[in-house]
Amino acid sequence: MKRYHILLLLGLLIPLITNGQTQKKKVTLEDLNVNYTFYAKSVRGLTSMNDGVHFTTLEDGKKIQKYEYATGNLVGTLINLEEIEDCPVKHIEGFELNQDETKILLYTNRERIYRHSFRADYFVYDIKRKEIASLSDGGKQQVASFSPNGEMVAFVRDNDLYLKKLKFGTESAITTDGEYNKVLNGIPDWVYEEEFGFNRAYEWSVNSEEIAFIRFDEAHVKEFDFPEYQASFPRKQKNGLYPGQYRFKYPKAGEENSKVSVHVFNIRNRTTKTMNVGNLDDIYIPRIRWTKEAGKLGVIKMNRHQNQLELYIANTASGVSHVVFTHRNEYYIEQDVLDNLQFLPDGKHFVYVGEMDGYNHIYLYTLAGAKVKQITSGKWDVTEFLGYDSSKKMFYYQSAENSPLQRDVYAVRIDGKKKIRLTPKDGTNRAVFSKGFKYYINYYSSVNTPTLVTLHAKNGKQLRVLEDNKQLKETVNEYALSPKEFFSFTTSEGVELNGWMVKPLNFDPSKKYPVLMTQYSGPNSQEVLERWGIGWEQYLAANGYLVACVDPRGTGARGEAFRKCTYMKLGKFESDDQIEAAKYLGSLDYIDGSRIGIWGWSFGGFMSSLCLSKADVFKVGVAVAPVTNWRFYDSIYTERYMRKPQENGGGYDDNSPINLVDNLQGRLFLVHGTADDNVHFQNVMEYVDRLVQANKQFDMFAYPNRNHSIYGGNTRLHLYTMMSEYIFRNL
Repeated sequence: MKRYHILLLLGLLIPLITNGQTQKKKVTLEDLNVNYTFYAKSVRGLTSMNDGVHFTTLEDGKKIQKYEYATGNLVGTLINLEEIEDCPVKHIEGFELNQDETKILLYTNRERIYRHSFRADYFVYDIKRKEIASLSDGGKQQVASFSPNGEMVAFVRDNDLYLKKLKFGTESAITTDGEYNKVLNGIPDWVYEEEFGFNRAYEWSVNSEEIAFIRFDEAHVKEFDFPEYQASFPRKQKNGLYPGQYRFKYPKAGEENSKVSVHVFNIRNRTTKTMNVGNLDDIYIPRIRWTKEAGKLGVIKMNRHQNQLELYIANTASGVSHVVFTHRNEYYIEQDVLDNLQFLPDGKHFVYVGEMDGYNHIYLYTLAGAKVKQITSGKWDVTEFLGYDSSKKMFYYQSAENSPLQRDVYAVRIDGKKKIRLTPKDGTNRAVFSKGFKYYINYYSSVNTPTLVTLHAKNGKQLRVLEDNKQLKETVNEYALSPKEFFSFTTSEGVELNGWMVKPLNFDPSKKYPVLMTQYSGPNSQEVLERWGIGWEQYLAANGYLVACVDPRGTGARGEAFRKCTYMKLGKFESDDQIEAAKYLGSLDYIDGSRIGIWGWSFGGFMSSLCLSKADVFKVGVAVAPVTNWRFYDSIYTERYMRKPQENGGGYDDNSPINLVDNLQGRLFLVHGTADDNVHFQNVMEYVDRLVQANKQFDMFAYPNRNHSIYGGNTRLHLYTMMSEYIFRNL
């Protein structure tokens, strides 16, 4: 242990050095939740320009600057708000350039809606003329975007799609039937946005002559509502005496979804045609994407079970379409594939990344749907498709090829004869390529290395360091930290699981320590990775606790069989594995098996509450924003892994904590936000009622007006202080 003594001499505090070293600081909750002391800097907001040689960045919300990749030199300023006389924009929050890079579409006064969606005030800036103008005076807009020729902008307002012709300054409505909680045009409903991960449901054709969009009819989707209090964050002043109500459409598992359809608006003729993509009963259309040929629209359609994906090619002049590709899976198709289906520049092929052989790999198909070849293969998963360089015929991807605990970036030629590992350092690597693939920026970290951002040539040669987090490394050296150690063990069922642990500071192997297990455990997730992160585990370690994390069956980067064995029985194998992990940890000489706790958030909260009802190995469980019954959760996510409750009642009921209250053992602490639009507060309230009727004692805390992330103002510090004190008292 490193210590120093303080002497008061002539009014000065003089540190004495013991054993040649000064005492290091311990991690505090303020470090983690107020000062963000260990937060690694990164390089964000770099957007490649068309030449692939330059990039743009937004700086201080005032300037959009142009830089050279190779040297990092500033070569120009595209816009500087301070140089525009009587500028109506005070702060830029986001932007995009038109295709010929002569205009900028920027937005300000962002107003969040859900996870991805927001409203804002959009403006168009002419770079050459240095003129700025409001996109529309009719109210805030959503998802505004340039046409490929840069002459028009499409946007959504009040659930209707609009077109602005910049040359003439005219604005016209493409749709007129948009209505809150009834019809949405060009934007997805809540469940599509949350579970299919997008917020714009329209696309421009390559020739700027047509706009394809998805229409959502949610009239028959049931509403969910929750009270809004005055509170402090977000402040609802009008609700001081009488709480307000927030009401929105939320399809729960087994309930009716929005009815969706695909339409194409012809700008010249001002006509809208419906695309015929087969039966539209109980299906999903999670993406539309234009091919490289005018008049040919790709439509991705999935059945409600999400175990069949079809790619339609629609003729937009006639509306007639045909299926060119079908992927059927024994279990389900994860939503990750949606953005990995890409049409190649030659207009004759598309790429698909799927689990055709038990692992996630890249495949090449003709536009007619004929398989050309499998590009990658092996008993490992491609975790992200990064693009195809048509000039060099090279595919770029991220994978878990070397280890499920690591991520590397590779380039492989279309004929398979040349393959390059572009990231030599073991750890987690993520690459972002410039247009044309001349350069890429790599984001690297490991458990001992905070984010290192470097610029590389396409062959992997490092050209420059963009961010090395030198200051953070120096800060880290001032703190007493316990190293993160990886381990693995084999369960009684013969399953090998990976984990990490952080031992208490000044660890003494002759002593026995309490353990808090942390986990998420959700489908295709992964917490045990070789990456940077200093969090609550270090605070607990500084207070005498060992913290451990284990990825159970169902988690990612270990192939389809491991990932999908939880199908139709979500929670069963995951909780079995967490219980096995607790027993394994309890068998170690330096762990007190009578003092093991488990905690988690969201799916992790579901797991921690479930584990307390399935075994007596846990003394304490903390569940933040937990699902307590999958019948309460949304249709797309839940049915992907469980099918409908009407089809799989036992799968839902057998592993829901709400049905296992009689078996609850240990001390349970429930935490939830009252305005959680994702995992509803209903989950905890219904669970609480069952616990009370079973005469089970528990603890609970609710955060007014907080959503699923439970943040804002002093909230996070309060939450972690409260959880820490709970652990100290009870574990």
